[in-house]
Amino acid sequence: MLADSDTRWKWGALTAHRIAPGGRLDGFLLRGRATPTVRQLAEVGVRADALREVTGAEFTAAAGRDRYDVLVLSCVGGAVQALLHGLAHAWGPAPARPVVVTGYVGVVYEKLADGLLLRHGADVVLANSRHDAERFRAVYAGAGAPAHSVTECALPFLGGEPYSGPSQGRPYTVVFAAQPSVPDGRADRAYLLERAARHARLHPGRQVLIKLRSKPGEHTTHIEEHPYQKLAARLPGGLPANCRLVYGHMGEVLDTTDLLVTVSSTAALESLHRAIPTAVLTDLGVREPLGNHHFLGSGCLVSWDELDAGRLPEPDTGWTARQGVAPDGSYAHAFDAARERVADLAARPALPPLAPYYTARTAPGYLPAVLARYGFDPQGRPLPGRAAPGRQESALRRATREALRDAARGAYRHGVQRVAPVIRRLGEL
Repeated sequence: MLADSDTRWKWGALTAHRIAPGGRLDGFLLRGRATPTVRQLAEVGVRADALREVTGAEFTAAAGRDRYDVLVLSCVGGAVQALLHGLAHAWGPAPARPVVVTGYVGVVYEKLADGLLLRHGADVVLANSRHDAERFRAVYAGAGAPAHSVTECALPFLGGEPYSGPSQGRPYTVVFAAQPSVPDGRADRAYLLERAARHARLHPGRQVLIKLRSKPGEHTTHIEEHPYQKLAARLPGGLPANCRLVYGHMGEVLDTTDLLVTVSSTAALESLHRAIPTAVLTDLGVREPLGNHHFLGSGCLVSWDELDAGRLPEPDTGWTARQGVAPDGSYAHAFDAARERVADLAARPALPPLAPYYTARTAPGYLPAVLARYGFDPQGRPLPGRAAPGRQESALRRATREALRDAARGAYRHGVQRVAPVIRRLGEL
């Protein structure tokens, strides 16, 4: 399984376990700006039998050299497309090859056509709900691309004990599930933080937790230019005693949650799956850039003012069923179709060559740049200087390369979180 961020590691590793229970899991981390840290991997709580960090060329070389039955590509769309072409080149016309599986880590609310067509070519494209499966097939059909790869399942990390009401042994707990880039503006993020703090002040008997995805300096799937940690340090009056920042595994946080509040985080689906009261905020509008438009019809749209007044949203059961949320217990069979399809493909003596929708003929002005970004030429060959290093690479050379990579990543993160916001503010003067 190959992943390029902490959230995609979580989805990819758990998906691999769902479709091949009991199988060995070799984990690969795609080297880049969002490569997860040791702490982030530990927080996800999913371990692999082996783990290494690789470039795209190193991964395709390993996939061509080692014997795998299934490859799960849990990466951003462009990376998936580049790897599909790289793998097609690495495998050539060989009849025996692994089954290639890909999909999305959560709610798909933007770049639907772009992301789907970049994932086209995998043997199995997983859809996390009936709603997504219908949309995915419609996009492929509309582009004239085969849609047989689309397979309905569910988010692999749904689970946990159903919510049974407030506990007598602890304070009523409200959790605000923060997101790295939604909203992305400093003012909007400061507003949401201030409202969470205000809710805590209005309800001193409650505990308000602000659940964060990463610590300063770490990156997730999206760039976080205005970390809540820094905003909290500048909040007038600070956070009240019953409001604090927390980290950790979302499932463990939900174990003691009485109300989940978010803008559009996939955590809302985890919460709904457990029948925990779930609020999707409308304070900043219901808008596509925020992703909360995905929850239209859910019954969960609400404002902080309404939550302050005591309102608890009631989800629409028809909407939750179409989203793959199954508090009724049917989730146990959500991956049956995916397991059957993967097992059927893996049992075949030969599979056809990978055939992505995008080729040098269908997208000559788009595909080469996508492939080059991940170190491949238009034929899927590693670009000069990007090929996997030989097995005889010296320890000194490897250590030097790793040190330079870590320094470059640190400089990039410093630029994103510190330099870029300053430049933008200067430009507004």
